[in-house]
Parts: sequence; structure tokens; C-alpha cells
Amino acid sequence: MKILKKLSGKTLYGMAKLIHIIMDSIIQLTENIVLLLGRFFKGCLALISVGGCLLLIVFANLGFRILMHPIGFPIVLFMIIFLIFGGSFVSYLKYQKYIITEFLFNTANYLMDNKKYQYKTFNQYKEAYKKAEEERIKEEQRRYYEQQRQWKERFRQQWYQQNYQEGQENYDSYGGHSYVNPTVDFKSKYERSCDILGVSYNANKNEIKLAYRKKAKEYHPDLSKIPDATKIFQEINAAYEFLNDDNIQRYKNDVV
Repeated sequence: MKILKKLSGKTLYGMAKLIHIIMDSIIQLTENIVLLLGRFFKGCLALISVGGCLLLIVFANLGFRILMHPIGFPIVLFMIIFLIFGGSFVSYLKYQKYIITEFLFNTANYLMDNKKYQYKTFNQYKEAYKKAEEERIKEEQRRYYEQQRQWKERFRQQWYQQNYQEGQENYDSYGGHSYVNPTVDFKSKYERSCDILGVSYNANKNEIKLAYRKKAKEYHPDLSKIPDATKIFQEINAAYEFLNDDNIQRYKNDVV
């Protein structure tokens, strides 16, 4: 009887390992497909946003041809559905993998040595997984709020240092009190934004827009292989947002 139980336990353990490997492969494959689809659609949107109306017309024409093809429409539909529900499907697979394989491993170990291992029901592993997920979510939230706090503190320190240094430079005839000239601060930020986009300080809105499209296409994270592409792309967007019509007119009125 003991030999039969041990043999059954070993067989069950081998089945559990096989299921574990198969489900791991499926999960990895699904995650890779979702990641690739996400990058593909982001890349298309980035190209359209940078290329303007002409590229939008080209993509619309190409998309219409693909959708009209008998095989094209089901493929596109599958890609969209997979992109939307792929993340949830991966989470479901991980949940099933955990409770199934852990239950089988535990049952196999119990059959091989019931003195060392305690038998646990299938529902117990369901509860254990839910508790583990709740703890994981709480930890992620804690890390997120801690990271936000650190960013705010870092920003506060940088702001203080910057204004303190500028105040020291302007420490002159204001009764012994430091003073930061808002016009000087605006001029410095405006000209730095122009330098980032590579335009002259007297550039008009159209010149700024063309320079932004060129720079955004060059440093977009999905298109560029430069290590700091994401950081540079964020700086380019921030510079373009700052160089709006109101700030262009203000610079011309107050500075030029």
C-alpha cells in the first residue's frame, strides 16, 4: 500500500512539473504577444502624430485595404481583442497555474510522505493566492506613495536650491532681501526650450511645430535606439508645451 501511494505521488509530482512548464510557456508567450502588439500600435500612433495628415491618410488607406481582405479583418480584430484582454488573460493563467500546480505538488508530497507534509484542499490554495495578491497590491501601493513622496521632496529641494542661487545673484539693492526677477526666469526657460527643439529665439509657431515633429520622431522611445531617448523625448514634449502662443507673444513683448 505504501509503495503504491509513493508511486502515485511520484507520478502526480511529474504531472505537476509538466503542467507547470507548459503553463509557464503559455504565460510567457502571451505576455510577449501583448507586449509586441502594444509596441506596434504605439509605434503606429507615434508615426501618425509626427507625420501629420499625410501619414494619417496613408495609414487609413492601408488600414482600409487590410480590413477589406478576407483574412485581414479577423487578424486585426484578433490583435485588438488580444491587446485589450491579454493582460487579464495572463493574470488568470497565473492564478490557475499557482493553485493547480501547488495543489498537485502538495498532494504528491503528501502521498510520498504523509508524516512530513500536511494535505491541503484546493480551496485553501485559492485563499492563499488571494491573500498573496492582496499583500502584493498593498506593497505596490506603499512603494508608489513612497516614490511620490521622494519625488516631491527632491523637487522641493531642487526648487529651493535654484531659487536660493538666483536670489544670491540678485542680492543687491532690495534692502538685504533676495529677489528673483520673474522676467529673467521666464526668459531663461523660454530660451532653454528653444535650444532643446533647435530653433532660434525668434522662431514662430510653425517653425517650432516643424522642429518639434522632427525631434519627436528622432527621439521617440519606440523608434530611437539611444539609451536616454525616453528622457530626451519628455524634455522635447515639455519644451513644445511651454512654447505656446501666449509665451511666444510674451517673449516678443517683454524680452525682445
